[in-house]
Amino acid sequence: MPITASQVNDLRQKTGLGMMECKKALEETGGDTQKAIDHLRTKGLAKMDGRTERASAEGRIAIALSPDKSKAAIIEVNTETDFVAKNEKFLAMVQNVARLSLEQPAGAVTKTDAMQKDIDDQRLTTKENVQFGRGKVLGAPGNVVGGYVHFTGKIGALVELTAADPSVVSPELLADLCMHIVAGIPMVAMGVTEADIPADLIEHEKQIAKAQAIEQGKPENIAEKMVTGKIRKFLEDACLPLQPFVKDDKKKVKDILPKGVAIKSFVRFQVGVK
Repeated sequence: MPITASQVNDLRQKTGLGMMECKKALEETGGDTQKAIDHLRTKGLAKMDGRTERASAEGRIAIALSPDKSKAAIIEVNTETDFVAKNEKFLAMVQNVARLSLEQPAGAVTKTDAMQKDIDDQRLTTKENVQFGRGKVLGAPGNVVGGYVHFTGKIGALVELTAADPSVVSPELLADLCMHIVAGIPMVAMGVTEADIPADLIEHEKQIAKAQAIEQGKPENIAEKMVTGKIRKFLEDACLPLQPFVKDDKKKVKDILPKGVAIKSFVRFQVGVK
């Protein structure tokens, strides 16, 4: 059957593909628009799969929280250009992937077929190599979780607190903690306690500190004391509760926590930074 210009235009509007691709798909599916969409979807994805060598260095972070704030998900979806990452449909897709992630248990997010469909729709429409970057879920019954995404959409954080009385955990406290984590001052926190910091990294810092002391000509006993002091400072900077609070560096993060409240875990995502 002859394919009309209006059919081609309608298919172009629904898929974002070129006129010739749409006309050919309609011809191959007997003019059935839905079948043509399915055909182009498969064909379009195959073409995109051939572009996976193209770097997906841009993207956005999104967060979803459960109504009772006991659980939250943070995800990163990447694409090739910031132009696409700013698109309203792309942003809506990223937020929906975060909502779908919230259905999973605490831990790393496993990409599902539903998430992949949303992502594939964007790949087909934008012609860019849109990819699920990573995701994580925090929370447990009785705990309190907060989240924050920087206005750029490129950095976000979650923090999970345990509390003898959850009612003492205010939205302002959660926001302050998340904004502190996002700020990454004096350095991006690496853990809650010293046990969270990789032992090989601590040893590496010790070796550097000792080499610096020796380079300065310090005696062995003085060098050891300098190493101890520098490692203590490194751990204070690396452990979230020991960091100087970004809004008041005369306080440590632990000092802003109400009595009976402790940080259990946190996560910070930055687009393109693993």
